[in-house]
Amino acid sequence: MSPDSELAELVQAVQRAHTLGTVAELLGWDEQVNLPSGAAEMRAGQHAALAEVLHAAASHPRIGELLARLEARPAGALDADALAIVAQARRDYDRATRLPADFVRAKAAQGSRGYHAWARAKAADDFAGYAPVLATNLDFARREAAYLGRGDAPYDYALDKHDPGLTAAAVDRLFAELKRDLVPLVRAITASPQAERARAAAAKLRGFPPDAQQVFLREVTAKLGFDYSRGRIDVSLHPFCSGTGSDVRMTTRYQADQPLDALFGSIHETGHGLYEQGLPAAQLGTALGINAGMAVHESQSRLWENQVARSRGFWAHFEPRWRELFPAQTAGVGSEELYLAINAVEPTLIRVDADEVTYNLHIVLRFEIEKRLFAGDLAVADLPGAWRAAARELLGLEPADDRTGVLQDVHWSDGAFGYFPSYCLGNMIAAQLWARVRTLRPELEAEFARGEFGWLLGWLREHVHVQGRRFGTLELVRRITGEELSPRHLVAYLKERYGSLYLR
Repeated sequence: MSPDSELAELVQAVQRAHTLGTVAELLGWDEQVNLPSGAAEMRAGQHAALAEVLHAAASHPRIGELLARLEARPAGALDADALAIVAQARRDYDRATRLPADFVRAKAAQGSRGYHAWARAKAADDFAGYAPVLATNLDFARREAAYLGRGDAPYDYALDKHDPGLTAAAVDRLFAELKRDLVPLVRAITASPQAERARAAAAKLRGFPPDAQQVFLREVTAKLGFDYSRGRIDVSLHPFCSGTGSDVRMTTRYQADQPLDALFGSIHETGHGLYEQGLPAAQLGTALGINAGMAVHESQSRLWENQVARSRGFWAHFEPRWRELFPAQTAGVGSEELYLAINAVEPTLIRVDADEVTYNLHIVLRFEIEKRLFAGDLAVADLPGAWRAAARELLGLEPADDRTGVLQDVHWSDGAFGYFPSYCLGNMIAAQLWARVRTLRPELEAEFARGEFGWLLGWLREHVHVQGRRFGTLELVRRITGEELSPRHLVAYLKERYGSLYLR
């Protein structure tokens, strides 16, 4: 068999496993959007059964045979793209073959049950009832790391799952540098008299009908480039984006007295969706057609949500339509007040409601707690107290209940440990990409004011999306921007935008 036919057979097998994975994602989307409450246990069984089928496909011996033959080819026999496909397939195959099928099945069922347990616990403010579920999820995570030969460094394994090659030490270094510069900036901004004016402006935004909000955010996200013939947006308890470029499923949530929440949340998820829609469809499931990692994924969502959608150019274009849809609600809010409200800075207990200046402190909090959990320095039962202490230290606030503290996020309910750092790393990458595009295209914000977002999307398509997973996160950033990932661009961006508003 020729190398080309062996590679083609490998791609076919890998893509079959990927297709089964998309079915699992669709089950998860339906679970959070449509599933009747009485069907939760049945859905857990469906997840378990499908996980078993997916595991069998991903660990099929034929994949191992093809990999061995392709890896044995002499240097130069495979081009760079083929080598990337083989390397990613090897990583996925080794992981699949080292995880027992019964473990995979049990973990999938546990993740489904965990989601419903978290939803109940959050509604009832019942951490004690949720704690055993979380402890089980943590045990599954440690066992998985041990199966993969990373029992001595389970948190590094958790990080690597979401961002290949990432370690706690690397995150520590980046976060320490960020904290050094960010904390005094947060204090200076929140102490500014202008901060109170911004909060007062935001408080005027009340009584926005959700149906009109839906019309506006749909128009905005379509204008940014999201293709609704290959995706949709619905409502869920916690906003998310799943699926592939051919079928992207996004969710948001509406509140009449917080209209910017649904808008920016939807733009955030649209950034994820644009990334998926920009991946080469013919290569889905291979290294050429999957995302580079969750930090890069988050960089796409955060760039559109913050650098673009909080800019003056963006609102110069969309403000007239916003006022047209909400004439009574916006009558008493001037354009400068609106821009202040959009960029209001106020520490909050809730991560997803946080402004972009204080947001990263929420991620540092979660990263430090996760490290302690995995190191055995923090027991699950002690999480609420540890969370309150960390919130006091980093945010200057203390949650009055667990619903606004340790229970606020969905991620741990299905064992997604190691995911939180990708949000902050994504902010760093977004700022570094933004610095690069502004150098290349100084007139970019003027284009936004004209409703033109195509150049930016095209640039991201060329330099980020179509690269797939040819390169690791840090190498991809270096190739695109010409320098190592650093928090200095994020700090510089925040000082430029918010300094002009708060520190003048």
